[in-house]
Amino acid sequence: MCGIAGIIYRDGTRDVGRDMTRMLQSMKHRGPDSTGYALYGQPHDGQVVMRYTLADANTPRDFEFDDRIQRHQTQVVTRLKAAGARIDDVEPETEYAYRTTLTYGGDLKDLTDRIEDIPDAEVLSIGRSLEIIKDLGDAETVSEQYGLGGFQGTHAIGHVRMATESDVDISGAHPYWAYPFSDIAVVHNGQLTNYFQWKRRLERSGHRFQSECDSEIIAVYLAEKMSEGADLEQAMQQSLEELDGVFTYIAVTADALGVAKDEMAAKPLVLYEADDVVALASEEIAIRAIVDHEIDTYDPYEGIVMAWQR
Repeated sequence: MCGIAGIIYRDGTRDVGRDMTRMLQSMKHRGPDSTGYALYGQPHDGQVVMRYTLADANTPRDFEFDDRIQRHQTQVVTRLKAAGARIDDVEPETEYAYRTTLTYGGDLKDLTDRIEDIPDAEVLSIGRSLEIIKDLGDAETVSEQYGLGGFQGTHAIGHVRMATESDVDISGAHPYWAYPFSDIAVVHNGQLTNYFQWKRRLERSGHRFQSECDSEIIAVYLAEKMSEGADLEQAMQQSLEELDGVFTYIAVTADALGVAKDEMAAKPLVLYEADDVVALASEEIAIRAIVDHEIDTYDPYEGIVMAWQR
């Protein structure tokens, strides 16, 4: 079933981590297995933030676990420095997840590939404003574990997952970063029926995928279209013509948020739009979790694309 949510503030920075947690927790019943966030903070000149894991929540905690994590983290630092990155800060978020701030002006793909060559390492996101956080458990559990209540930002998307076709693990959780493109991510409710066709086509273009999830295909598809000159809304319009299936998805870039629904519109989405904020989610209860006054919402029609700039 799963649940998706998005929010974009039009008047500056807010408590986006707290608000997205409230939205996702209200839809816990739609996906109890894992929770994921794509949060957009204020970018810093020349700096990028890399979120990565060195194990999964389900990895057996054998007697070598701690030593193995430490060895792999040492390799991360060594490889970042060898690539010419200056490490400004390293924050262990959990026993297996890290947040590292870098000063780096080179190729993000090269940097990511260097880290993912380390056994069990997975880069969840790297960008100037995007940070992807995802783990097992409900939104309140993940938020507390990663300290997201104080995250200040301009927009965000989130996902609560009920695993139906893949394992309950971090790599199967949403959102998905559009590797190797900076600051583009997607959450998705539905299914692509031409998933394998598009995966092969994108792989022939040189892309690689971290998962078997069709949502990752959407992220990379959109990013490639934008690299060819389309803006977010134009790329999403093209997706309705080329991606087959039953789906509703929310996509974000460094300065925009958009939503697309296929022509059957079988996957629900409720929208609230005001002068200062746009919020959307699979259920109205999620929007009411962050708006403290009476609101009017509506369900966008089938085959529609909508996008908002901050």
